[in-house]
Amino acid sequence: MNTRKNKAVPFALSALVCALSTTSVNAQTNDAQTAKTTELERVEVVGRRQGGGYEAADVSGTKSDLPLRELPQSVRVISRQAIDDLGAIRLDDVLDYVGGISRQNNFGGLWDNIAIRGLPGNENTGMAMLRNGFAANRGFNAPRDLADVERVEFLKGPAAALYGASEPGGTVNLVTKKPLWRAGTSAELYAGNYDSYRAAIDTTAPLGASFAYRVNAAIEDRGSFRDFVKTERAVFAPAFTWKIGANTTLDYNGQWLRHRTPLDRGVQAIGGVLGTVARSQFPGEPNDGDVTVENTSHQFVFEHEFNTDWRARAALGARDGTLNGFSTEPSSIRSDNRTLWRQRREREYKSDDLSVQGELLGRIKTGAISHDMLLGVETYRFNLDQLMRRINPTAAAPYAIDLLAPVYGQIRPTPLPNTDTREEQRGVAFTVQDAISFGSHWRAVAGVRVDRVRQSLDNRRTGARTQQNPTETLPRLGVSYLPNAQWTLYANAGKSFRANAGSSVAGRAFEPESGTAYEVGAKWESLDKRLGATVALFDITKRNVLTPDPANAGFSVTAGKVSSTGMEFDLAGQLTKHWRVTGSLSYADVDAGGGARLLNVPKINGSLLAVYESTFAGGSRYGIGGGVTHMGRRLGETGTNFDLPAYTTAKLVAYWSATPTLRVSLDVDNVFDRTYYTSSFSRVWVTPGTPRNVMLGVQAKF
Repeated sequence: MNTRKNKAVPFALSALVCALSTTSVNAQTNDAQTAKTTELERVEVVGRRQGGGYEAADVSGTKSDLPLRELPQSVRVISRQAIDDLGAIRLDDVLDYVGGISRQNNFGGLWDNIAIRGLPGNENTGMAMLRNGFAANRGFNAPRDLADVERVEFLKGPAAALYGASEPGGTVNLVTKKPLWRAGTSAELYAGNYDSYRAAIDTTAPLGASFAYRVNAAIEDRGSFRDFVKTERAVFAPAFTWKIGANTTLDYNGQWLRHRTPLDRGVQAIGGVLGTVARSQFPGEPNDGDVTVENTSHQFVFEHEFNTDWRARAALGARDGTLNGFSTEPSSIRSDNRTLWRQRREREYKSDDLSVQGELLGRIKTGAISHDMLLGVETYRFNLDQLMRRINPTAAAPYAIDLLAPVYGQIRPTPLPNTDTREEQRGVAFTVQDAISFGSHWRAVAGVRVDRVRQSLDNRRTGARTQQNPTETLPRLGVSYLPNAQWTLYANAGKSFRANAGSSVAGRAFEPESGTAYEVGAKWESLDKRLGATVALFDITKRNVLTPDPANAGFSVTAGKVSSTGMEFDLAGQLTKHWRVTGSLSYADVDAGGGARLLNVPKINGSLLAVYESTFAGGSRYGIGGGVTHMGRRLGETGTNFDLPAYTTAKLVAYWSATPTLRVSLDVDNVFDRTYYTSSFSRVWVTPGTPRNVMLGVQAKF
């Protein structure tokens, strides 16, 4: 039982919401089929979508005008319709429905961390991530909220020729909602298990002929099945578009997010066996209070069209974050198989990230050959300060708890200085990309990026300083063959590079990661462009990968060479007049050297979501569906045989639009109340999955 007192959240927000979903049918069948396809089409001005599809109408992360079917790369887009059908409010809620994605250490619920195609990012700060094409994961970042997100783009394979610091397995790009030139507002209220509440508002409108705004805001008070664990978060995300002239625009996108929750390391496997410790049992001290993560982001994009073929883009992004608070964390289970020694930590982390981008984009056509060109330059400045105080348990002062009969409220020891570092990164890069169309059957994307990074790490406790100045040239080449209007065969290859943040236990900076990836595949698209599928085979090698230091908890070591070989299948779109589906299946064989495995990476995972949508006799609209996800067995602790068991969970979704402006939704996760474990860092830091969870929502449009 959660003994922490829950209080109702006072939902008082003013302003906003509007979302536009326009899915046009480009039917290439007969008129009757076109009529059936468009029968359920509706333009949604605000609120959750209905009558839309899962197909990707637009992808900005590729920086190319090539349609997705013609692009020589696997790209999986979680559309706003899919986000709404899943009842997703955080990025974590959609991950199970993308092939090749596995969760990594989430730092006690304080950030997002995933691996794509079996290859994780930085062990301490997570994988590389983008927000509207800007780097969005340097430093410490709270779990991403989807209140202001229009779609999530999973750019699989190497994207370093465009973005530099990325993973060879793939990159995630969050694309935010833009202001609309039509007024609309919606408000949403949700209530669920464990005294969980959320309110959100989204509003948009033009102010005159040349200026439009959009504001998304949300406030959340979420209880938990975990004892003493509760999360409070608030999001405010303004945006505007200013048409300065007939061919010139300025776009702004901002976000402020505050996330408060106790740092929760999960459950412990006694004797290497999970299940003895209840999935609700908290290993820390309730009186430690919350750890607070706060992030602020600003993005300005200035764009000018010289003519129909050429345009220039200049962009500025600024992002900062802080992480502060106390925590009591498991250290080791003693020989009696019930006593847990713990350590106490205090963290004061902060980071700031400033980047500037300049791009020239244009189209050149010579006969049957056309070139979609990109010339770009980027520079960034990133600073990271980490101050941590820690005290480890000893035989004289074990700071212990009995896992079989826990008693809380112990005297908490005072942590002592442990880490005090400042890391600085300065980078500059030049990018060239050419997307080439050779007649009606051949496409090619060729690109190269030259990255130069200056990185220094100052240990303020010891006075030691380390620095490095790597320069990398990152090429990429992909070719597509289009035999007809539905099929594409493609292949691509590329290199990746990323400077590793943080330091070893000895205070030394890590060598940068580098990777090489190869991919071949096939794509299929229905004639009406409402249903598509991709199958891909990949082979990736990555060097200087960080993994947990088995001899020093909380630190990392480089694992040397890691390889990943496998297959993925993704399907998404409108299956029939009433049914839409999204599904995935992936297999990855990941080798960390000598047959060793990486943490939290399964060989097999898959998912399927199907939603049926129609109308009642009276004209009101409804939808009902369900999903299933499977995650294979995974390594749970480096250098051991401790594994997390495979699991399969089910989900139910439903909605009823009583009127065009009022809708009720129901989401049920883990329908059969399965006990499962999503990820771990060690056998004493294992994250349990949520029991059956019911969420009821009401959405109103104005």
